[in-house]
Amino acid sequence: MNLQILIPNLFWPDSSQPEIYGDLSLSGLEKILSKSEKSIYPSETLEAWLCKSFHVDKQKCDWPIAPIMVQNDSMNSILPNSDFWMRADPVHLRIEQNHIMLADSQIFKISKEESQQFVQTINRCLNNERVLILPLQSDRWYLRCSEAPELETFLLSDVTCRNINDHLPIGNQSVVWHKIFNEIQMILHDHPMNQARESRGELAINSVWFWGGGVMPEARIESIFSHAWGNHEFLRALAFYSNAAWKEVPMNGEDFLQNITAGDHLIILDALYGKAQYRDAYGWRESLKKMEIDWFTPLYSALEAKKINQLILTTLDSTVTRSFFITTSDLWKFWRKIKPMASLSASA
Repeated sequence: MNLQILIPNLFWPDSSQPEIYGDLSLSGLEKILSKSEKSIYPSETLEAWLCKSFHVDKQKCDWPIAPIMVQNDSMNSILPNSDFWMRADPVHLRIEQNHIMLADSQIFKISKEESQQFVQTINRCLNNERVLILPLQSDRWYLRCSEAPELETFLLSDVTCRNINDHLPIGNQSVVWHKIFNEIQMILHDHPMNQARESRGELAINSVWFWGGGVMPEARIESIFSHAWGNHEFLRALAFYSNAAWKEVPMNGEDFLQNITAGDHLIILDALYGKAQYRDAYGWRESLKKMEIDWFTPLYSALEAKKINQLILTTLDSTVTRSFFITTSDLWKFWRKIKPMASLSASA
């Protein structure tokens, strides 16, 4: 059995804080990383990495995430066909000095009823026959266009917890879409649902973020993986189209190892992702400690017992992508000394 694990933000994003690894007991992870062969690639997002892994090409300027996900998120009631689809996810914007910072649904909840009412109001006020927003999931909205706009957008994950001013859509029709973007903010500003949310101490849903636009790829979506494990809905959609077996992430490595079959397996462990984006140092440390117990220790033991033929651990960061490749024979390479996480983090 071959296993690849994708872990966004395995290393803390601020390299000037090596003390964050202090007193963390991570012997399993440190052994895996230290004994591995390492490859370094340019930085990329989780969505971009998945598209490349499943042989999905970029369309013009965007990865076609929305059309690939629309069937899954609509519970098979909508087929993407030849329509142009774009994500228009609900977000919270906050003005801080000269910046407008974006927060996504990782830090707020929105009910199905709220989602439907917000979108109903937006569609009615926009009154645009060429543009229709559909709240297929409470925190994942979709925009269907009658024709593909000449537009380049930025992934929501690229903008989360960042200033949006440098990430607004660009292209020949950007002025039109900036106008739609501003109109939606005006519509949501005084919406009764937002007044109710703020009275309860919740973040207002005061904008949407356009991203991931495209049409359904003509080429077949294919996977090198026979099994895909992850709680990320984009992975689930890609697995559906590529006929890879998809399941939610098991409770821990022991549970995974007891139920695996032969083949090439992909697991996405994203517990560190949101913590790193929002600079939640305590939450990130606690999540990493739990991953050591639940995953890294049993996986290292499985390598020793030859239950895993090879393990590839890939981590995505804002500056670099690193892959660590290890087989059972690598465990005996005594010249590869065990290094602490602070040292492994610095050796990009």
